[in-house]
Amino acid sequence: MLDTTMPALTAANDAAADEPALVRAAAGGDMSAYELLYRRHAPRVYAVLWRLCGGQQARAEDALQEAFLQAWKALPGFRFESSIGTWLHRLGVNAALMELRGRAGGHDHDSLDDADGTLPELAVHDSCAGTRRDLERALATLPPRARAVLVLHDIEGWKHQEIAEQLQMAVGSSKAQLHRARSLLRERLGDTA
Repeated sequence: MLDTTMPALTAANDAAADEPALVRAAAGGDMSAYELLYRRHAPRVYAVLWRLCGGQQARAEDALQEAFLQAWKALPGFRFESSIGTWLHRLGVNAALMELRGRAGGHDHDSLDDADGTLPELAVHDSCAGTRRDLERALATLPPRARAVLVLHDIEGWKHQEIAEQLQMAVGSSKAQLHRARSLLRERLGDTA
């Protein structure tokens, strides 16, 4: 999916590090500027999409692709009211949530057994790698809406009002889903305290 063997930024690329200039160039049709924006922001956006999609790599990749296609089309209208990273992140989350809403009435596969493969390597090389992997697996088994609320609130730092608007639910429902998700996560991780 992503080319992880990117060359280090050179002095010329450092000059292009000015994100507003990159955004303006990309909005003007400069594909290399847009590619640089993609390479900078896609890994972080993909990480949240992967969690929102329950560890299902293909769905997360589809949402990422959709988000960056939308970004390419909408970039000329970008108003610099937020950082480009925040804007791209929001587009990605919206793409994943649209996918989630699209599956709401149908059969949903939430376990990693039904996923498109195994967990992608998360670049964890410390003694907590097993714990992190257990947490990611448990997170992937949560019901989709509960998982979405937990990821958006506890990991991404969204407020319940924002979550409620995005998931088209009441604020109280967002709070209840968060409580449910946390309880299920503790249960799945064997924490009885």
